[in-house]
Amino acid sequence: MGVDLRQVVAGILTITMFVMLGQMLHRDYFDAVQVQGDAHDIVFHGSKVSLEEDGLVRTSEGPWMENSHQLKPCWSLSQPDEEVSSKGYVTFSLTNGPEYHISQITDAVMVAKHLGATLVLPDIRGSKPGDEMNFEDIYDVDKLVKSLESVVNVVKKLPSHVSLRDIAIVKVPSRVAEDYIKEHIDPIFKSKGNIRVTTYFPSVNLRKSSLDGETDPVSCLAMFGSLELKPGVSDLVESMIQRLKKSDGRFIAIDLRVEILEKKNCRETGGMGSKTCYNAQEIALFLRKLGFGSDTTIYLTQPRWESSLNILKDIFPKTFTKEAIMPAEKKGKYLELENSEYENVIDFYISSRSDVFVPAIPGLFYANTVGKRIALGKPQVLVPAEISGSSGLSTDYISPYISKKNHLAYSCFC
Repeated sequence: MGVDLRQVVAGILTITMFVMLGQMLHRDYFDAVQVQGDAHDIVFHGSKVSLEEDGLVRTSEGPWMENSHQLKPCWSLSQPDEEVSSKGYVTFSLTNGPEYHISQITDAVMVAKHLGATLVLPDIRGSKPGDEMNFEDIYDVDKLVKSLESVVNVVKKLPSHVSLRDIAIVKVPSRVAEDYIKEHIDPIFKSKGNIRVTTYFPSVNLRKSSLDGETDPVSCLAMFGSLELKPGVSDLVESMIQRLKKSDGRFIAIDLRVEILEKKNCRETGGMGSKTCYNAQEIALFLRKLGFGSDTTIYLTQPRWESSLNILKDIFPKTFTKEAIMPAEKKGKYLELENSEYENVIDFYISSRSDVFVPAIPGLFYANTVGKRIALGKPQVLVPAEISGSSGLSTDYISPYISKKNHLAYSCFC
């Protein structure tokens, strides 16, 4: 009896197909990345990035962490025996974005408190000349006044009888301490009667230091208990957060701004796969190697979409900037004005509330965002690095501010 060659070939192909299927099921492998061409070689603007089966291509939900309990303030302020005194006025402005506002309000309150002066509500100044806003355009005035009522008097405007010529401009270092105020600022205040405080930043890190001594409770109150968004702005931020969570209830916020990356030299720092900043491709690969799936929702602080971000959207299609998720009726006020203070505030507060925060750029935005997240019990802040293998553990990349508990916030919350 002759053997039909076609039946033999069909039998071999059938057996081979079952073997391949069994191997795929054994590896629990499913192609989670939908791209043109070979799923294991994605072409990004002419360069190939290998996606290994047991490394980058995954179907797991990702290394999400549960939030810890929200911390409580552990500072205590003794009630004054008599009404807060007022010997003169301290004025100041909020500049350079919300991450700086926190430090500026803290230093101004510290100065006014230890001088026994009245604090004048600040204005808000943008990066361009003439960009000015009122404090109440963004922040809650009543919240500020009430939170500080046992510490300093706060007035909305400088009284008309006080001449600007009578105000001395005083530069103070961020995290100004009582001893510095007594030695360097008190003599000027006694001489002039009124001062204008401007904060400079010798450093932008907010690590605790043994040299700091015990954290001043006034500083804790000012930094974490005084600034709050006004209801209209707060409602907008909340609506954008809920839209980001609509897909699967969680999202990642990435502080990645193309303009700043272009100005920085993202060089190696000497650490293991560590750089000073990271671009869209590097962030995308970092997140995939940690196990975040292609259906992960991502929010970028980048103001408007740039073509250099396409590489991130190729791997994580649900990647958005403000313009994509802000309600249409709000864009005229919050996006189409030349003043970007609203946009900076939105970025800062969304990053503080996201399930995961990834700082592609170091600086005060990163440091103060971490501080707010510590207070909110949101510890998953992942500092990017180049992962040499095909995968990594997210716990290895938790911000040292949190893993070592060396952020200033740990001095104020318990």
